[in-house]
Amino acid sequence: MVSEMALRASNVQVGDTAEQIVVDGLTRTQLVMYAGASCDFNPLHTDEVYATQAAGFPSVFGHGMLTMALTGKAVTDYVGDGRLRSFGGRFRDQVWPGDTLTTCLKVTDVRNVGEQSIVILDVTTVNQNGATVFIGSAQAVIDQ
Repeated sequence: MVSEMALRASNVQVGDTAEQIVVDGLTRTQLVMYAGASCDFNPLHTDEVYATQAAGFPSVFGHGMLTMALTGKAVTDYVGDGRLRSFGGRFRDQVWPGDTLTTCLKVTDVRNVGEQSIVILDVTTVNQNGATVFIGSAQAVIDQ
């Protein structure tokens, strides 16, 4: 769902939604790659034996910030590059290898601030079972 044009205030309304699959079948390799990119080598995310036998989890699981990064890409795909002004949220559930994550964006406000238009979004990412794994909000400058 990459925007071919920049989002414009004239064609977005409160209540509009957009949905994007941000990962289809998360792999252990992706977890290790993210660990390397983030320098977060917590063995809960990369060492199956440690995660299962020492910590008692059913498997390794995704970094919370990986979930946020995947979610953030859906936001920037929607609003356009270089437009995001704020993005934050809470991690609600763990993300496991094999999970497919879908992000839903909902426009909650469009306002003019000076000569800029700002879109405010509710952001929710769920897994293939409908469990919410991330919930947050974002604000971005959009064309008028």
